[in-house]
Amino acid sequence: MSNEKLNKGVDENRVSRNMEDREITENRTFTDNDRLSMFRQQFFQSALPDLPEIPGYHVCWLTTTNPRDSIHSRRSLGYTPVEPHDVPGWDHASVKTGEYVGCIGVNEMVAFKLPMKLYEVYMHEAHYERPRAEEGKLADTADFIRSQAKQQGSDVYEGDGLSEMRSPMSR
Repeated sequence: MSNEKLNKGVDENRVSRNMEDREITENRTFTDNDRLSMFRQQFFQSALPDLPEIPGYHVCWLTTTNPRDSIHSRRSLGYTPVEPHDVPGWDHASVKTGEYVGCIGVNEMVAFKLPMKLYEVYMHEAHYERPRAEEGKLADTADFIRSQAKQQGSDVYEGDGLSEMRSPMSR
């Protein structure tokens, strides 16, 4: 066979595949609806199923493999394992062997619940009190830097963020 027959070039009778796919390749941007759809799919394709609500409790998955956030420490904070009688219809997900036999689990993850009152107190501490304390530390550090600068004949200007942090409205 000659090289001409093996070389399948584009001629006037043959349309390039690039031309056929042109509409698809030119429009590669995602709309907000596309992104929302992808976001929704992330949750359907997760390895852990969503736990059903248990009235009066916050429910979550805890790992048996994290030494920095151990289940033992969570138990001392008031977390208790979720058992099949807590979530009817979940008998299929109960752990069959090991330390958490009879609890709801998937692989190294075990379902736990925490009374909602404790959960709200913990979240208030973690997401309100601690950040406010950090704001105070930042303001104190800025004051120290300002006083050091003034002693040396300089000044420090605060940006909007630090000024806003100091305002009583943000507290």
